[in-house]
Amino acid sequence: MVKVCQSTIINAPVQDVWSVLRDFNGHERWHPAISFSEIEGGDAADAIGAVRHFRLTDGSELREQLLALSDKDRRLSYCLLEAPLPLMGYVASIRLKPVTDGNTTFWEWSSEFHPPAHRRDELVKLVTEGIYQAGFESVRRLLNGRPVAEPTGATSKQPVARLIPERPQLEPPRTSAQGTRAKAILVERHGGPEVLQLAEIALAPPSRGEVQIRHTFIGVNFIDVYCRTGYFDLLQPPGVPGMEAAGVIAAVGPEVSGFSVGDRIAYACPPVGAYCERRNMAPDLLVHLTDGVSDLTVAASLLKGITASFLLHDVYSVKPGAVVLIHAAAGGVGQLLVQWARHLGATVIATVSSDDKARIVERLGAHHVIVYSRENFAEAVMRLTEGKGADVAYDAVGNDTFGGSLAALGVRGHLVSFGQASGPVGNWDIGGFSSKSITISRPNYAHYTDSPEKLGPHINRFFAALRQGVIKIGAPRQYDLARAADAHRDLEARRTTGALVLKA
Repeated sequence: MVKVCQSTIINAPVQDVWSVLRDFNGHERWHPAISFSEIEGGDAADAIGAVRHFRLTDGSELREQLLALSDKDRRLSYCLLEAPLPLMGYVASIRLKPVTDGNTTFWEWSSEFHPPAHRRDELVKLVTEGIYQAGFESVRRLLNGRPVAEPTGATSKQPVARLIPERPQLEPPRTSAQGTRAKAILVERHGGPEVLQLAEIALAPPSRGEVQIRHTFIGVNFIDVYCRTGYFDLLQPPGVPGMEAAGVIAAVGPEVSGFSVGDRIAYACPPVGAYCERRNMAPDLLVHLTDGVSDLTVAASLLKGITASFLLHDVYSVKPGAVVLIHAAAGGVGQLLVQWARHLGATVIATVSSDDKARIVERLGAHHVIVYSRENFAEAVMRLTEGKGADVAYDAVGNDTFGGSLAALGVRGHLVSFGQASGPVGNWDIGGFSSKSITISRPNYAHYTDSPEKLGPHINRFFAALRQGVIKIGAPRQYDLARAADAHRDLEARRTTGALVLKA
C-alpha cells in the first residue's frame, strides 16, 4: 500500500475553494488534464455514489465514484473505478480548513493505492505532480482570475495526460432509478444453446457483505451446459449461467474487508451468474490476482486448474510410475491433466477424436495418444501396458467412454467419472466391478471448493504449477458475450481444443 499526501495554501476564502472542489463534475473547469466530464445516469454531482466519467486531453477515459461529501467538514472522498493505469484500490480524499491568520485556505489532498512494484515510483510521481500539484496550481489560478495553464515544473514537459497510454473509449454502465444496468446472458427456460439470450438486467449497489465485480473475461465450461439444460439444478430460470470469471472490484459494500475498489480478482465457484458485464457477490471465494498473470489466462483456466488439482491429488493421488488414462485430452481440463500428471511421474495415455488433436496432446507430453474414432481405446491401453491396464482413468466424456474405461483399468483400478459430455452413463450392475476390485468416483466440484479452507490449497497448488511452468495455458478461443450460444454449440460439438472464454 502506498500513501500519497500533498497540501498547499490557497489565497482565497475557504468557502470559495470549497465551492469549486465540492462539484464532483467540475474538475474539467480547472484541472489541465481534463477535457470533458459528465455524471452518469443524471445523478446530482454531490450525490453519494455518483459516478463521473471523464476524458483526458489525450483521449484516455476514466471513471471515479463519490464515496463521501461533508459541507460541514469541507471534505470529500472518492475512488477510482476504471483507469488505463494500474492504480489498484485507489481511494482519495480532499480536506479544506480555513487558515486562522488571514483569509486563506489550507488544502490537503491524499490517497492510498496498490501500485505494481516495478512502477511504484512512476505512479507516485504521477499522482503527486501530475494530479495533485497540477490541481493546486490550477485552482489557485482560477480563484485569482488568471487563466489556467499547464502544470509547471517537472510536469510542464510531460503533463499528466501524456503519461497515460491511449485506450479504447469506455462504455459506462447504464443507470436508472433501480441502479446500474448491465448486459447479461439470460436463460428463461432450460434447453439448447438457443436459450442463451442477451438481455439487460438491473444491478443494485452491493449490499452488506458483497462486492461488485466488473468482468473482463468469463470462462465457458461444461458445467455451464449442464446448468443450461437443467441437468444440474444450480440455475433456476430465469437466471444467468456461468461460474468462472476474472475482472476488477468496482464497488465494495458495507462490512467487507480484504478487498478494495480496483483490486484484480477472479473466481470459479457458485452461485452461477458469471455470464454478464457486472455482478454482485460475496467475496469469500474470490482470488486476488498478481501482476504476473493476465485476466484472460485466469478466466480460461482457474476452474479447470482447480478441477485438475483435486482430481490428481485428492480424488486419486497420482504417484510416480502410475499409468493414467485421460479422455478428451485436448480439451480444457484434459490438457492440464496431461501436463500435470506427467510432471507427477505418471505414464500418460491420452485419447482424442482426431489427428489434429493428437498432435496437440503429443506436444503437451502425453506418452501415448489414441485416436478413439478409429481404434478401440480399451484394447490399445491393454496393449500398451502389456495387459496390466491403467491405474486410473479420468473420464469427462460419459456415455461413449464409460464402459471402455472400465475395460481399460487394471486390478484395483480407479475410474474417476467427472463429466458426461456425450450423455449420462446409464445404469450399471456394480457386481461386475468386483472382477477387478474397481473403484468408481463421481466427484462434485463444490464439495472440494465450497469454503476458503478447502479452496485455498487448490488455488496455491494451481498458481504454483503455473509459475513453475509445470502447466502452460494455451490461448483460449474468444467469443463476445452476445455469442455465448455459439460458444456452447462449439463446445458440445467438440469443435474446440483448450479453453473458451467470453469477452465481457
